[in-house]
Amino acid sequence: MKINRALISVSDKTGIAQFARRLNQMSVELISTGGTARLLESEGVPHLEIGQYTGFPEILDGRVKTLHPKVHGGLLFLRDFEAHQEQAAKHNIKPIDMVVANLYPFENTIKDPSVELEQAIEQIDIGGPSMLRSGAKNFRSVTVITDPADYDAVIKEMERHNGATTLPFREQLAIKVFLLTSRYDQMVANYLSKRQLTASSFTISLPLETRLRYGENPHQSASLYGRFEDFFHKLHGKDLSFNNIVDINAAADLIAEFPEPTVAILKHTNPCGVGSDPDLREAWLKAFSTDKQAPFGGIIICNRILTEPMARAVSEIFSEVIIAPEYEVEARALLQKKKNLRLMKMHDSSAETKDKPNIRSVIGGILVQEKDNLDFHDPERHVVSSRPPTVDEMKAMLFGWRVVKHVKSNAIVFATKDRTLGVGAGQMSRVDACRIAVWKAGEAGLSLKGSAVCSDAFFPFADGLVAAADAGATAAIQPGGSVRDDEVIAAANERQMTMVFTGMRHFRH
Repeated sequence: MKINRALISVSDKTGIAQFARRLNQMSVELISTGGTARLLESEGVPHLEIGQYTGFPEILDGRVKTLHPKVHGGLLFLRDFEAHQEQAAKHNIKPIDMVVANLYPFENTIKDPSVELEQAIEQIDIGGPSMLRSGAKNFRSVTVITDPADYDAVIKEMERHNGATTLPFREQLAIKVFLLTSRYDQMVANYLSKRQLTASSFTISLPLETRLRYGENPHQSASLYGRFEDFFHKLHGKDLSFNNIVDINAAADLIAEFPEPTVAILKHTNPCGVGSDPDLREAWLKAFSTDKQAPFGGIIICNRILTEPMARAVSEIFSEVIIAPEYEVEARALLQKKKNLRLMKMHDSSAETKDKPNIRSVIGGILVQEKDNLDFHDPERHVVSSRPPTVDEMKAMLFGWRVVKHVKSNAIVFATKDRTLGVGAGQMSRVDACRIAVWKAGEAGLSLKGSAVCSDAFFPFADGLVAAADAGATAAIQPGGSVRDDEVIAAANERQMTMVFTGMRHFRH
């Protein structure tokens, strides 16, 4: 299908002037609207303004521009159907062979928590989705482009086929249209439902990003959907696996808890060790010394530029993935010598992902919940023991509390003010989690004397707390809320321990 006429109406104008100029050079007649038309005018690209083409001006502050039979008739009529040809000729409707459109920035608008409803409503696109859907429905004849990243591919396709595009190419572009418009409608519905607190349905529509070699295990197929690469860019190494991606996500969630320079090591989404220090190499040593066996084949993440001294330290062990916001040139060069190591550059996603829900599939449906973002404030007001904590004990409790939130339940973490000492994860009883954390610290040759024990949920009995105290902990932080809280507090007081109740738990299933 040779392209003779194209309608261009874009909100995101990235690369559109160059693309339009190239179309013009290929003898494609251009029709444009509003701001796009003004941009093409300023760039000297010949075009016809939409009102000149339809004979009807834009009205209602631009709310009605392209909702016209000459537009939708030109997109929808079947080129090889005689009755359609006759009707098009009768009403002076010319074929429109290409639509280039992307939608009003509704998503970016509602990211601002202060945005008013009326502002959001004005960013609900009507004409754009209508044109895209009309063109995509008739993809046998119409090429529909929604993504500036596709401009070069379209030009190359036209160059290969004497100004035409092929049916399989148009069909792929049409699929992108329906994915985009369904996701767009979903965002609008979710936004309005959230305002009314009446989310009666939940819809997910995400583009395929890549097909993975396999899932958690080699016999499972898997794919990645969405915009993962907007947040994590691979600089070096093999393709990411399903497990890599799950671990990277867990690592990013954990490191976001720490504003100070911090290194974390994870294995199967559980932290093996976490350390904070202005010197990133020292932070790494604190994290690594928590457990020197489990990090083999694990994930390393830091929240500062990865330095050459740290790179030399981490290169001594085998890691699957290293993640950092940036790398020193020497550090990157050193780490890239390991061909099996994946180096990832992490972009700050905290603002965009903070309010995104957690989603999990279950038999017959999905579970959707808010992210566990609740912060613990004013810990001094939540001391329940007879003895108040020292400054270092309070810092240790708060450090461990940020870590234990990211450990599979039942979870226990022993910590000081700037590092973990022992981690007990995923046990059926809390006392067993405590015993494992104590054992892991002993295996690493670390003393728990003066440490803080941190529990993701309340101690149902005093035995877990007693085990921690016997190991050397002098402080404890836990949600509280057990019917035996008085017994647990009494056990802490008997051992001169200080204890804080947070009033919130951090189960992680």
